Amino acid sequence: MSEMQWKHGKTWYRIVGDLKSGKTPVLVLHGGPGAGHNYCEPIAELIAQTGRAAVLYDQIGCGNSTHLPDAPKDFWQPELFMEEITALTSHLGIADDYLIVGQSWGGMLGMQFAISRPVGLKGLVVADSPASMDVWVKEANKLRAELPSEVQATLLKHEADETTDHPNYVAAVEVFYAKHVCRIPQPTCVVASFEQLGAEPTVYHTMNGPSEFHVIGSLKNWDIRKDLGKINIPTLLVSGQFDEATPAMVDEIHKLIPGSKWELFPDSSHMPHVEEPARFKRIVCEFLDAIA
Repeated sequence: MSEMQWKHGKTWYRIVGDLKSGKTPVLVLHGGPGAGHNYCEPIAELIAQTGRAAVLYDQIGCGNSTHLPDAPKDFWQPELFMEEITALTSHLGIADDYLIVGQSWGGMLGMQFAISRPVGLKGLVVADSPASMDVWVKEANKLRAELPSEVQATLLKHEADETTDHPNYVAAVEVFYAKHVCRIPQPTCVVASFEQLGAEPTVYHTMNGPSEFHVIGSLKNWDIRKDLGKINIPTLLVSGQFDEATPAMVDEIHKLIPGSKWELFPDSSHMPHVEEPARFKRIVCEFLDAIA
């Protein structure tokens, strides 16, 4: 475990495997924003089992990295995290040859980064991610409308009252999470990441908002669909049948990224890497092995 010092503080990272194995290494971008690397540990471990190094890190603002609680809201933009990727790959000496696996917000970040066509990025895996927050919210609210009526009423009441920190609201959100975020008992690594999203203020609340379907943060108007055609590297999309990143949402992205592949996991929601790990390993690692 190590850290990179850069102009905004320190970024903590951990290398799983050997960067000099001869296989192009993978940078794993976690979600949230602000969920930390913990729940992505299985991704890195599955990749490393094939002899390819994977780099886990806590994005600036969360986990073991510098938190910057006094930074203004407009500081927390995708460009900040793109700059961090550039700095970290340079720090690790892999800037000329690396792959990205991004999960949820990490996939959003990975797509926006790939649009800029960075030198050295050889391939991209986007797991369970939207390309538009407007689409994300609309799809999430379709899923929300299928929740029990009393759960929906609780969500509406506390959002209207601006009391989204109330235990009843949190419990209602958990009902949604159990259906569309992780459909199995949450592993320890997933619990550790959710705990980081708890108390305000966090990067999650600043950039997203109080929940997956109540987006009022700096990402509210984020939409990169018109630029997805600029992605010119092999791209694999991964998502679950019950994912909050719904099949309709991912299908649109698939059609917009030239030559992209898409694998839908039939028994998963938002975390196929823990819900269907053997299939995730086979699909993702075969894709990576075909590139470098």
